[in-house]
Amino acid sequence: MASPDSRLWSDGWSRLREALLNPRIDPEKLEKALRAARARQPLPVVWLLGKAQAGKTSIIHALTGSPTAEIGDGFQPCTRTARFYDFPAEVPVVRFLDTRGLGEVAYDPAEDIRYCESQAHLALGVMKVADIRQDAVFAVLRQVRRRHPEWPVLIAQTGLHEFYPPDADHLLPYPYDQQPWSSRIPHELLRALQAQRERLGTLPGSAPIYWVAIDLTLPEDGWTPVDYGLEALWAAIGDVSALGLQARLRGDPGVREVHARAAYPYIVGHALAAAGIGALPVIDLVGAPAIQAKLLHGLATLHGQHWDRRMASEFLGLLGVGMGAGYVTRLLGRAVVKLVPGWGQTVGAVWGATASGTTTYALGQAANAYFMRRQSDTPVDAVAIRRIYAEALVNGANVLEGKH
Repeated sequence: MASPDSRLWSDGWSRLREALLNPRIDPEKLEKALRAARARQPLPVVWLLGKAQAGKTSIIHALTGSPTAEIGDGFQPCTRTARFYDFPAEVPVVRFLDTRGLGEVAYDPAEDIRYCESQAHLALGVMKVADIRQDAVFAVLRQVRRRHPEWPVLIAQTGLHEFYPPDADHLLPYPYDQQPWSSRIPHELLRALQAQRERLGTLPGSAPIYWVAIDLTLPEDGWTPVDYGLEALWAAIGDVSALGLQARLRGDPGVREVHARAAYPYIVGHALAAAGIGALPVIDLVGAPAIQAKLLHGLATLHGQHWDRRMASEFLGLLGVGMGAGYVTRLLGRAVVKLVPGWGQTVGAVWGATASGTTTYALGQAANAYFMRRQSDTPVDAVAIRRIYAEALVNGANVLEGKH
C-alpha cells in the first residue's frame, strides 16, 4: 500500500501536469484578475525625450533586445502625439513613453508633457550628437526640473560615428565615462559632445545631470560592437533610478544565446503577473496555473517547439514528483491562509504573491533550459533541470523586486 507521502507526491505531480496542460478558468475572469494585479504592481515607466531620428527606438531595442520591427508595430497612442510601448506586450515588465513631435513646426508639446510627466519614473533625454539644435528638448527638461527639482536627468548622446575620421572604428575600451576627456577621442567628436552639454547649461534644482555617449547601430552598418556604450547606459540608469530595469530585462548579462536573452523578460513578465494574481484570494488557485501554462506554451513557441501532453509529461518528469507535490502544497497552502480574516489579507496576500511569482519564475527558467537543450539536440539532464528550478526558486524573489 502506498504511503500518504507517496500519494501526496503522485497527486501533486498529476495536478501540476493537468493544471499546466488544461488550466480551467474563464478568460474574462482571468483578464479581470490580471487588470487588478497590474493595478497593484504599476509598471516602471521610462520617458524618452528627443526629436525624431534621435535614436529613441534604437535605445528601446538595445535595452529590451526586442526586434526593431516589433517595436515599430508595438507602439500605441496615449495622447494625440505621444505613444507608449509595453515590453513584452503580453506581460509587460516596463513601459516606454515617446513624445514624437519635439522640435517640429506647429507642435505644442504641453499636453504630451503633462501626461508623460505624470506617468514617468525616469526621464531619458536622447540627442543626436551631430544635431546642435536641441532647444526644444532643453526647454522640456527645464520645465520638468522646475516642477521636480529633485529629479535627476539622464541624457544619451547618440550617433558618435558620424564624427569619426575615415576608416576609424569605435574606441575600445570605452573612454567616454572618464574625466578629464581621453585624448583618444577624435577632436571633432569631442567638440560636438562638449558643445551640446554646454548648451544645456544649468538646470533648475540640485539633482545631478548624467550624460552618456552611445552608438547603437545595425549589423549591416558595419560598426563593431553594434551596441557601443550600452553598458555605460545601463550603469547610468542604475545610478539614476531604483527601478531595477536591468534585473527585469537582462537577467545574466553573460548570457549571449539569443533565445535565452529573448525568453528572460518574457519569464519575468509572467512571474510578475502571477505574483499580482497570487495576492488575490481564491483566483490564484486557477489563475496562477493559467499564467504558467501560457508561459510554457510561449517559451515552446519561442524555441520553435510545440507544447503538448507528451512534452509536458517529459518536462514534469524531469522536475520530479517531489517538485510537483511542493508546487501543489504551496498553491493550496497560500490560498487557505489568504481566506483567514485579517491575517489572510495581509501576510497571506504577501505569501501568495511571493509564492506565485517565484514558482512561475522557476518553472520558466527550468522550461527555458529544457527547450534550449531539446532545440540543440543536447541530452536533457534531470539533475541539471532540477538544479535550475531550485536555484530560480531561491533567486526569483530578488528578481521580481528588481534586485540582482
